[in-house]
Amino acid sequence: MKARKAKDLVGLTDTELQSFLKESEDNITRLRFQLALGQLQDSSNIKTLRKDIARMKTILHQRTRNAN
Repeated sequence: MKARKAKDLVGLTDTELQSFLKESEDNITRLRFQLALGQLQDSSNIKTLRKDIARMKTILHQRTRNAN
């Protein structure tokens, strides 16, 4: 899984970012279940998704602070 760059995420709208955020949170939940069951082959995907989620949340937070 390839990490999303912050500069690519900044160009997205808020609704697109929230959609990607929801999708990423669903994926990380699925990967954590697979890890717990011993079915996950590459656990580095969890780390990549966590960082992507943090990037998306940071961008959304910055936009809400700048809007006020």
